[in-house]
Amino acid sequence: MVNIWLADFKESLQAAFPGLLFRRQQFSCNITYDIDIAYSYLYKGALRTLAGFVRALLKGNWNEIDERIQVLRGRKQDPFDCFEWLDAIHLYCRIKPYYFFLVAKKHQGYDRNISTDRRPFRQLIEYYASKYEVGLHPSWQSGDNAALLKEEHEWLEVVTDKPVLNTRQHYIRIRTPDTFRSLIETGLKHDFSMGYGSINGFRASVCSSYKWFDLERNKSTDLTISPFCFMDANSFYEQKQTPEQTYMELIKYYELVKKMQGTFIPIWHNHMLSSEPQFKGWKEMFELFMRETVYWDAYSDNPAT
Repeated sequence: MVNIWLADFKESLQAAFPGLLFRRQQFSCNITYDIDIAYSYLYKGALRTLAGFVRALLKGNWNEIDERIQVLRGRKQDPFDCFEWLDAIHLYCRIKPYYFFLVAKKHQGYDRNISTDRRPFRQLIEYYASKYEVGLHPSWQSGDNAALLKEEHEWLEVVTDKPVLNTRQHYIRIRTPDTFRSLIETGLKHDFSMGYGSINGFRASVCSSYKWFDLERNKSTDLTISPFCFMDANSFYEQKQTPEQTYMELIKYYELVKKMQGTFIPIWHNHMLSSEPQFKGWKEMFELFMRETVYWDAYSDNPAT
């Protein structure tokens, strides 16, 4: 990692030139969420809801059918709706997270968000825009359509009633340099996509933000890149880890970035922090990390923000 090399280089320079002063770096932790599917059953519309019932029926998944009915009747909370619980944790830890919303108008392929026509979905976005930092989670379709990217960005700015400057690519879909140029042309200023979509680690070999440089045009830009090194989906789907194994890896990266006085940025998904049986233990692992690690740094002299 470049930060380790720079720390060693700094020590060598200070040994050779004792009077040399460096600007002090400060560790920070930015908790981020990708909201690909805000709700499991609610606000899906008649056709998608019917399709869900048929799919569960064909699989003989009676528990899902019963749960879906209970949620739709208002007798049970939607399993993906962990937003109030997250709010309580953020308040406890004194942090302000980032929320990236997928707002594709057309449901296709990897883009399966709640319809942008649904008022409760818009209200959810409005609520978080009033409390925290909100960013765009560009649809997979927009990766091939610059006009669609601008349309999604403009829609989100209208709903939030404020400039939207933050962004992270859906499924970490990056095509250099085209993706970054499109973000700049759209008016986005801060990208959080620099990381792997299949394994945890440091894709850019750095744990601090930097300005993107267009090598092909030999031109500096105003686009800030903030790398992430951990994503829950990588741990679960790609690395096939248990919550216990993931917790150990998470702490390893956290402590390394903290030692380097960098910025630790993990990616979490609300549906993986849900009550779904396949994600058993992940919610508890996340809460342990927040309450036993992030909390203490938030209350120390070296705060996590």
